[in-house]
Amino acid sequence: MRRMEFDANATLSAQNGIFGLVTSRESAKVILQPVPWEVTTSYGGGTAGGPEAILRASSQLDLFDLETGKAFEQGYFMLPIPHDLFERNQALRPDALEIRRQLESDGKLDAKGLLLQKEINLACGKMVNTIYQQTAQILADKKIPGVIGGDHSSPEGAIRAVSESVQGDFGILHIDAHADLRHAYQGFQHSHASIMYNVMHAAWRPKKLVQVGIRDFCHEEYDLIRSRQDIATYFDLEMKRELLAGTAWSLLCRQIVESLPKQVYISFDIDGLSPEFCPSTGTPVPGGLSFDQAVYLLGAVCKSGRRVVGFDLNEVAPGPTEWDGNVGARILYKLCGWAVLSQRGAF
Repeated sequence: MRRMEFDANATLSAQNGIFGLVTSRESAKVILQPVPWEVTTSYGGGTAGGPEAILRASSQLDLFDLETGKAFEQGYFMLPIPHDLFERNQALRPDALEIRRQLESDGKLDAKGLLLQKEINLACGKMVNTIYQQTAQILADKKIPGVIGGDHSSPEGAIRAVSESVQGDFGILHIDAHADLRHAYQGFQHSHASIMYNVMHAAWRPKKLVQVGIRDFCHEEYDLIRSRQDIATYFDLEMKRELLAGTAWSLLCRQIVESLPKQVYISFDIDGLSPEFCPSTGTPVPGGLSFDQAVYLLGAVCKSGRRVVGFDLNEVAPGPTEWDGNVGARILYKLCGWAVLSQRGAF
């Protein structure tokens, strides 16, 4: 494999090479699925452009990493951005905004709104099933699946495929500003705000959901967290209080990691970071993790001997500069590297 010269004017696709790498699906250990989807987003927009923004910025990274070394030599391959999915997203997004307008102004949907809601639920279900089938094939090929969103609804099918295929203990590390435990938020069955509700109420649900950085949630979500022993939430406010009182971040990470099963899927919403690292994301919230804290936590998971069996990175949205894509690409690079090393037992 070798670095490619990046042409910012070129049509972006997997052939350009994520991180400027030239590799093939057959030889790569990590297969990345771009999902340009944000139909049900409820505040800001733009995350459908996240995969392209990350791809565009990714070639600027130096491949050698002080923590993961030359893990990239195992091969990272990004599938082509599915433009048909993007076009479907663009067609449905105005309908979802109309539904949101009706709910906010009238408190209910008229006949047209109900029909639009049904169409959107069918389309979102189809997207989830497509990612489920793709991920199942990636796992059958003995490769590590990664999803690049899009909003946070994009990896639901991937999580299902991983959960059904993994033998033994399996859990999710969920880094996010939001709990995403709302039931069919705004009537959307596969809402970005409902993904972890869907996951933790499915027959194929993981043994444990461990959430970090959560700082924006409703009372319904809080009650659900308190009622479930298989959900452990490290609220951002509580973690910050401990940090301000002198507790080391390394100790907090140890507690987080110890609550995870031996096999881990990492679901990383970029708004889990402090907003200066993701200013263009759709639902930014003050507080959150620094870039260094997030990277330390990812390393702590893998150094503990836990095996990363899949991951996603979502809610990256392009802004007026390449900053959001740059940060997203660097988080993605860490996710790829640590996933590879964790499966090789490199610690």
